[in-house]
Amino acid sequence: MPEGDTVWRAARRLDEALSGRMLTRTDVRVPAYATWDLAGASVVETLSRGKHLLTRIDGEQPWTLHTHLKMEGGWRVLRRGQRWPRPAHTARIVLETDDVVAVGFQLGIVEILPRDGEPDVVGHLGPDLLGPDWDAVEAVRRLGEQPDRTIKEALLDQRNLAGVGNMYACELCFVSGVDPHTRVSRVPDLARMVARAHQLLDANRHRAVQSTTGDLHRGRNLWVYARGGEPCRRCGTRIVRSELGEPGVERVTYHCPRCQPPR
Repeated sequence: MPEGDTVWRAARRLDEALSGRMLTRTDVRVPAYATWDLAGASVVETLSRGKHLLTRIDGEQPWTLHTHLKMEGGWRVLRRGQRWPRPAHTARIVLETDDVVAVGFQLGIVEILPRDGEPDVVGHLGPDLLGPDWDAVEAVRRLGEQPDRTIKEALLDQRNLAGVGNMYACELCFVSGVDPHTRVSRVPDLARMVARAHQLLDANRHRAVQSTTGDLHRGRNLWVYARGGEPCRRCGTRIVRSELGEPGVERVTYHCPRCQPPR
């Protein structure tokens, strides 16, 4: 699933392409909204909230287009007449202005709601790591309310802090020297881990290649994620690949048993 900085960049692209412009054609390819036509309405802005995208549109009344990329989704902003990068049947929504076409492919969520309904879809989220209202103290407090949960599961819970996906959860545990199976109550410094989460996502929000090592070259940009069986970049110990989480919702996990000893 895309990380919070990936969603932030998608919001920025949509905001730059559509904000202040009138929609000349819309095509919502989701049964519940298939008859909707937002042509003539104006786009106010697009912003991210954790892994959610909110595109605010002023028509007969204030609407919000709520989308979520889930595992395979993505937004593309194209010039009129430009060939689509994905098959047309995977498009879930098309927004056109006089000069650009924004296409949402394989989106996990597409819904249109009244503007005042936004809290119903994002109000449960914890502090947004890349939001203007980021609150590290509140994030630490929420994590601490689940002392018996593994730290990795707690980091992935968007109700605690919004924006950390599987890659960042693995990398955060490594740079913090914490085994991802460690219970929250046994993590030596939650505040420091939360600060590192904010630092990593903020540093990567403008990058085409996400990096936690400081090296932007692909193949050298991550410490442990997706490197099962490979040597640790610090100590040479083989990276362990495992499954972590409740049955049915396990997530692939990577860690170095030497750099991240169990607690």
